[in-house]
Amino acid sequence: MSSRTREGAEVGTRRLVLLGSTGSIGTQALEVVERLAADGLAPQVAGLAAGGGRLPLLAEQAVRLRVPVLAVASQADDVAERLRHELAHAALRLGRPDPVRTVLTGPQAAAELVEATGVEQEGDTVLNGVTGSVGLGPTLAALRSGARLALANKESLVVGGALVRAALARPGQVVPVDSEHSAIAQALASGRHEKGLTSPTVTGRSEVRRLVLTASGGPFRGRGRADLAGVTAAQALNHPTWAMGPVVTVNSSTLVNKGLELIEAHLLFDVPADDIVVVVHPQSVVHSMVEFTDGATIAQASPPDMRLPIALGLTWPARPDLGGLVTPNSWAAPLSWDFEPLDEETFPAVSLARQAVRASATHPAVLNAANEQAVAAFLAGRLEWLDIVEVDASVVNEHEGLTDPDLEDVLSVERWARQRAEEIIARRSSTPSDRR
Repeated sequence: MSSRTREGAEVGTRRLVLLGSTGSIGTQALEVVERLAADGLAPQVAGLAAGGGRLPLLAEQAVRLRVPVLAVASQADDVAERLRHELAHAALRLGRPDPVRTVLTGPQAAAELVEATGVEQEGDTVLNGVTGSVGLGPTLAALRSGARLALANKESLVVGGALVRAALARPGQVVPVDSEHSAIAQALASGRHEKGLTSPTVTGRSEVRRLVLTASGGPFRGRGRADLAGVTAAQALNHPTWAMGPVVTVNSSTLVNKGLELIEAHLLFDVPADDIVVVVHPQSVVHSMVEFTDGATIAQASPPDMRLPIALGLTWPARPDLGGLVTPNSWAAPLSWDFEPLDEETFPAVSLARQAVRASATHPAVLNAANEQAVAAFLAGRLEWLDIVEVDASVVNEHEGLTDPDLEDVLSVERWARQRAEEIIARRSSTPSDRR
């Protein structure tokens, strides 16, 4: 017999396709799935996709959860053979049969996985936890399928916002998984906002005055620009409150992540970028807020634990019982939460994101692509931390912009931005810096 949520929707036959299963979002999502299984609310995991760097973990996930279809983005000739080898080992270790009947490989494998698993019902979910703009193809495939898209890949929306809008099968098909955007979606339920990708009815009516994105401030909160010369990768990766992948963690240290989240919020909720503000909240307990036209501000507060917004992405709008997995805030002792204005002189990335939104439909894609190159160069020791956003700004300012871009336009713009960023990085790498 299938189980039901509080709203009465059948969940026993729901299917889940998880993209990025071996990354931070993916591994936490599977923890949530196993917790939901205890209450009979877990979806059937129909497919898993991963990059290919952790094949033993992917194999273990597939065997443990009896997943029939896998996708690996790696283009290595022997990746399917190596995965089959790991599946045999995992099956032996766990004492279960190898359930995998299909292995897809290559750059398009994640998008192909969505079609191969046959998800199409409104109750089915594709959770996109891939990092980077490579998530755009799978995002579009998920939307075209008709399944719900639980979106943790902000870059696909930043890069292809117009394409994502055009691919929607129905209003309200997207459920945000980023903690800030999940918080906004929850707070919006306190008022009327029938706009954007997440609204089940899009009429243009809204009681929203502003969205308030909170930022932890990252590991360098409170420092001035002069204090940040010579920052190392280890320092940038030492986030004070969140455990994330390296690219997202570096983006958090520069606040590029918050700039991308501003663009994402603008596109998700159809709120002008100038009506989205960023405030620094080092405790990372208030995940974002919505200010309404009557002056009321509704905030969503919870521990800094991504499993909560992931769970909401899987069960929206129902709230599952996550007891034993997520510990609620404690009110048994005195506590205080701090809110500070953003130092945009030291951290100019948010201003750059606003500039990109105003400039054209393709400027956000240019910003994201240039930043991915700059972060990779920083982690490889080829670029100073202070140079990351400077490289981003140089490429954004050179871009002329396109109106009404199609997918090939977006991909072409991305290629240009990556190449131009690499040229600037190479020049900076070969020039002694007075910041070194």
